Amino acid sequence: MLGFATYAALLPDLRDLWGLSNTQAGLIGSAFFAGYIATVSYWTALTDRVDGRRVYVLGSALAFAGEAGFGFAAEGLASAMFFQVLLGAGVAGTYMPGLRLLSDRVAGPAQSRYIAFYTSFFGVGTALSLALAGYLNATHGWQSAFVVSAAGPLLAGIVVFAFVQKSEVQDSKSIKFSWATLFPVAAWRKVLTSRAAAGYTLGYAVHCIELFGSRGWMVAFLAFSAGLQGAGAGFPWNLAAIAAVVNLVAVPSSILGNEVALRMGRGRWILIAMFASGAAGVLLSLGAPLHWAIVLALLIAHALLVMADSGTLTAGLVGTVPAELRGAALGLYSLAGFAGGMIGPALFGFALDLAGGQTSAAAWVWAYLAIGAGGLTAPLVARTLGRARAGR
Repeated sequence: MLGFATYAALLPDLRDLWGLSNTQAGLIGSAFFAGYIATVSYWTALTDRVDGRRVYVLGSALAFAGEAGFGFAAEGLASAMFFQVLLGAGVAGTYMPGLRLLSDRVAGPAQSRYIAFYTSFFGVGTALSLALAGYLNATHGWQSAFVVSAAGPLLAGIVVFAFVQKSEVQDSKSIKFSWATLFPVAAWRKVLTSRAAAGYTLGYAVHCIELFGSRGWMVAFLAFSAGLQGAGAGFPWNLAAIAAVVNLVAVPSSILGNEVALRMGRGRWILIAMFASGAAGVLLSLGAPLHWAIVLALLIAHALLVMADSGTLTAGLVGTVPAELRGAALGLYSLAGFAGGMIGPALFGFALDLAGGQTSAAAWVWAYLAIGAGGLTAPLVARTLGRARAGR
């Protein structure tokens, strides 16, 4: 995960260095998710055919190539997007295959606990990636941040191949491998016939638009806010380090949110959390000129609220679909989420440009409104649909 947030940490610097618009800067961030979406089904299906360690090592190599290539050869929009696509494909080849490697080797009650720790480390990895990139950029320049971070997936591939036991897989000749295996459209249609499953899937896409849109532009927002602070009143720490701490603090929010949902009901909690996170994003953007302590408090509150419905959405989907459709449902759910992740950073940058650019305070409000619009309107949409069903 060391290279996951390197670009997000350096977005404002690279945008200015290459003379990019905010839309173009957002597209580079979105390119990562394009690479992920395009390959995640392939990597996951491949673990049924070959030793999962080999898939993981190939993913690690692609992630290394994407991150190191960015540091050595990226010089503008097209090349930066290309290397981000490579990085996204590489992370897709490690994250889900890594989960498969883990789940196949742990059984019983411990399996759930191990999986929970594994998935929570996505947030921990994001925080470490931001912190390392911010430090290296300040001390050795932006290229070093990408090149050094590339060592992370390379080392991960070596460790997994050397210390994880070989996977036991079926004879690949006995497995029918086709586009239907990768994209089970027929099963997805069955999943979507359930209103609840369709709602959780759509909710996750909306959630990810705001989550990855705000994460991708967090350092850039802090840079904007820092420019508005009075003389001697600026942020006391490196901006990427601040973003790292905020991401780390938000990690337990998903678990705690799910506990709240068990008490008040999933549907009600999801609508509350979505509306609250959208509103918190708007308050955060409006608070940019305020004292840095207030800005950080608003930033943490927003990060906590964005994550508050994540576990509830996933648990809701799993509890809704029948066991025979659960794999297809989770695959569609994951694709919908990362499609939202692909939209979020680009949408944020587009709204920022459309409303006046990164120097306009009002433009930041519109940008946060753009990525939070789904959450802000979720209660109204749910009420309207509920009335329509009741009237039938």
